[in-house]
Amino acid sequence: MSSPVALGLPTRLDGDPDRVALVIPGVGYSPARPLLHFAGSVLQRHGWTVQELWWQVPDAFREFTTDDRIDWVERRVAEAVDAEHGACRLLVGKSLGSFAAGLAADRNLAAAWLTPVLTLDHVTRALHRACAPTLLIGGSSDDLWSRTVADSTGHQVLELPAADHGLELPHDPVGSVDTLREVVARLDGFIGSLAPGDGPRPG
Repeated sequence: MSSPVALGLPTRLDGDPDRVALVIPGVGYSPARPLLHFAGSVLQRHGWTVQELWWQVPDAFREFTTDDRIDWVERRVAEAVDAEHGACRLLVGKSLGSFAAGLAADRNLAAAWLTPVLTLDHVTRALHRACAPTLLIGGSSDDLWSRTVADSTGHQVLELPAADHGLELPHDPVGSVDTLREVVARLDGFIGSLAPGDGPRPG
C-alpha cells in the first residue's frame, strides 16, 4: 500500500511511463472528489500513469481579472506537463481546469473536460481550434455550460439532463449516483478509444 500523501501535494499512480494523464482540479473540486477520483480509476484501468494536480486557490482569486485567472491556471498546468518531459498526452480537468484548454490545443494534447466553462471566450476559442481527441461533459442545469457551444466545437459531447455544475441532481443523491455512473462509463469509452500513439511522443 502506498504511503499517505498530505493534502495539497501532488499524487501519482504509476502505469505506462510514456502515457501520462494529468488530472486537474476545479476551484474547490479536488482530485479526491468523485468525478476526478473515478476518472483516475478509469485511467489506471487503461494503463495510464496518473498525475494528480493539487492546488490552493489564492484568497485574492475572486479579485483576479479573467486574464489573471487564465494565466494562473495555465502556468500551473504547463509546469506539470513540462515535468513529464513529453510523456503527458492527456488532460482531464474539472471546471477551472478548462482554463488550460488553450494549452491543450497548443500542445495537441487529448482532453476530457468535466463541466468546462463554456461562458468564457478563451475556453470556447481554444476548444474550437483543438485538433486532438476531446470530450466535453456538462449538465443542462449548469449556468456555465452550453450544449449549443459544446456541439459547435465538433468534439464529443455528453450532456446530463438536469445536472448542475457538480454533475449532480439537486436533492436526489440516488439519481446523482446514476449520473456519476454515466459520466464514468463515457470516460471509460473515450479513454479506451485513445490509441497508444495519440498525442505528442516523449522527446
